[in-house]
Amino acid sequence: MSEKIRPVINTDVTHLKEVVDSCELFPSEYLDEMMADYFNNPDTEDIWFTYVEKNTPVAIVYCVPEKLTVGTYNLLALGVKKEFQGSGIAGEMMQYIEQLLKHKEARILIVETSSHPAQHAANHFYAKMDYTREAIIRDFWSEGEDKIVFWKKL
Repeated sequence: MSEKIRPVINTDVTHLKEVVDSCELFPSEYLDEMMADYFNNPDTEDIWFTYVEKNTPVAIVYCVPEKLTVGTYNLLALGVKKEFQGSGIAGEMMQYIEQLLKHKEARILIVETSSHPAQHAANHFYAKMDYTREAIIRDFWSEGEDKIVFWKKL
């Protein structure tokens, strides 16, 4: 695997907020609370890692085990800083998480996206990475914006 991919550390957070803002993944002010368990709970099952270019984080992944399941994980966030998009980083990050989860004896990885036009590239990306579009939940995010669930057997 790539030596540029590593677990997130505390000093990455400022750069990761820039990543999240750049790719408009979610409001970056959510990141501190989202990462609190990862940084403060030694028994956390949260998985956070980053892709580093010239010692600076330029991408982020967040994945968790699905509660009440055996070996099912949910990829909750994958974002690449705008100026690095299209360079293959997201694909490397997906290969990394899949290998990591296989070592944890995970069975399934799901990814939830949206029907919003801003997510069309992400939906195409997951299909290209051999994820199956498993479900559509109509009007989930808002009126007219569906949740799209992708699935892959690991």
